[in-house]
Amino acid sequence: MDDRPERGTRTLSLRRQLVLWVLLPQLVLWVAGGFATYRLAVRYVNQAADATLSQATRALARRVKPIGSGLLIDFPRAAQEVLETDPNDRLFYMVSTPPGEFILGNNSIPMPPASMRPRLNDPYFYDGEIRSAGPAGGRGLRESIKVRIAALYLPYAAPEGKEQWMLVQVARNMAHREDIFKLILMDTLLPLSALIPLLTLIVWIGTGAGLAPLLRLRKEVEGRSPLDLAPLRIESAPQEVHSLVRALNALLASVRQNVNAQKRFIADAAHQLRTPLAGLKSQTALAIAATDDPALIARLKLVDQSATRGAHLINQLLMLARADPEVAAASDKAPLDMPAFVQEIVAEYVPRALRAQIDLGMDDAEAPAAAPLRIEANALLLREALTNVIDNAIKYTGRGGEITVRVAPDGGDVLVTVTDNGPGIPEADRARVFERFVRATDHGEGCGLGLAIVRDIVAQHGGTVDLQDARPHGLRVAIRLPRR
Repeated sequence: MDDRPERGTRTLSLRRQLVLWVLLPQLVLWVAGGFATYRLAVRYVNQAADATLSQATRALARRVKPIGSGLLIDFPRAAQEVLETDPNDRLFYMVSTPPGEFILGNNSIPMPPASMRPRLNDPYFYDGEIRSAGPAGGRGLRESIKVRIAALYLPYAAPEGKEQWMLVQVARNMAHREDIFKLILMDTLLPLSALIPLLTLIVWIGTGAGLAPLLRLRKEVEGRSPLDLAPLRIESAPQEVHSLVRALNALLASVRQNVNAQKRFIADAAHQLRTPLAGLKSQTALAIAATDDPALIARLKLVDQSATRGAHLINQLLMLARADPEVAAASDKAPLDMPAFVQEIVAEYVPRALRAQIDLGMDDAEAPAAAPLRIEANALLLREALTNVIDNAIKYTGRGGEITVRVAPDGGDVLVTVTDNGPGIPEADRARVFERFVRATDHGEGCGLGLAIVRDIVAQHGGTVDLQDARPHGLRVAIRLPRR
C-alpha cells in the first residue's frame, strides 16, 4: 500500500488524526483552565485585599473622634510612616467632612462615583487613579497610580446638634495585586505547559501501540506477491477491521478458486491435446512421404507447421501451469552454480544460432574467479525461463546478428543478461509483452507466452526481469536473482 497522498490533495495519517483529536480538547481545556484559574485568583485576591482595606478604613475611622466643636485626630506620625513606607504596596488615606472637604491624608484620592449612593457604616469598594509626585518630590513629574479604594461613611453629631457625615477613604496600589495575579497564573500554567509535551509523547506512543496490529496487517498485504492469494491472518488485525479482513479473505478465496479452475482447465486441455497433435504430425509426415504431388506436399507441410505451432503452444501452456506459484513452491530447489548452468544452456543453443547465421556466445569476463555465483533454484523451471529468453533472441535478432550472454554479481544478487543487436522492443510495449498472449510484433511464430513464463518463473525465485535498451541498438533482457 502506498500511503502517499494523491497530487492536489493533502491527507493525514490515521495516527496523526488520532493524536490531533486527543490533544486539541486538551489544549482547549488548558486554555479554559488557565482563564478560570486567573479569574478565581483575581476574585480571591480581591476579596482578601478588600477585607484588608475594610479593616484599615475602620481602624483609621477609630482614630478620628468628635469633641466639642470639632474632631480629635489621634493619628501618630509613626503610624503614618508605617502606612507610607513600602512604595510598592503603599496605602493612601483621606478623611473629609463633610464628604469632599479635606481634613487629613492625601487629598488626591478620588471621591466615590455619583452612581454609588452613600450608606452608613458599610464600606464599599471601587477603582480609581491617584496622581503622585515623581522622583523630584512635588516639583517633579507626576505619575498616575491605579488604586483600589475603600470608602466608609460615618455619622457624627455636630455642635449645633445637627448630624454630620464623615468620609474615610483608604486606597492601595493595585500593582502589587497584579503581580500576585501573574504569579498565580504562571505557577498554575507553567506546570500544565510542561505536561503538554509529555502528554503529546504519551498519546503518540499510545496511538502507535494501538495501531500496531493495523500496521502489521498493512505490512502483510504490502509484502506479499501479487500472485499470493493466501488469506490474511485475521488474528493480526484489530477488532474494528475484522469484518474488512473477512471480506478481503472471501474475495481472495473467490479469486483463488477462479484462477485455479482456469489453470486446471488450461493444463488439462493442453495435456489432452498433446496426443492428437503428435498423431497429426506423424500422419502428416507419412502422407508427405507417400505422395509425389508438389501441391499436396506444400499443403501437407502447412498442416505440419500448424501442428508444430500448436504443439509449441501446448508446451508453453503446460510450462505456464507448471510455473504456478503453488506448484513452484512445492517443487524442489537446490544449489545451482549459475555460470556453469547458463554456459550449458548457451552451448545447447549454439548449433541453432549457427543455422540462423547468428553469433551466440557467453561473456564471462565479469564472473569472479574465486567465489562461485550460486543460488537456490529449481533447475527445470529456471532452464525454461532462460531458454525462452535465448530462443526469443534467436528468433527476432535476424541473420548476421550477435547475442551475448553474461553472468555477473550485482550486490547481493546474480545478474544474468541476454543482449542482442536486433530491432528491440519499443519502450511503450515493454510492460505489455509480459502479459499472456501479447506480442510486440507480428513476425515470427511465437504465441505470446514466452516472456509471461519468464516473469512467473523469475518471480517464484524472488527475482525480477527487466527489458532495457542495448547500445547501439537492440534489446537487453536483465534477470536478477538473489544469491544463496
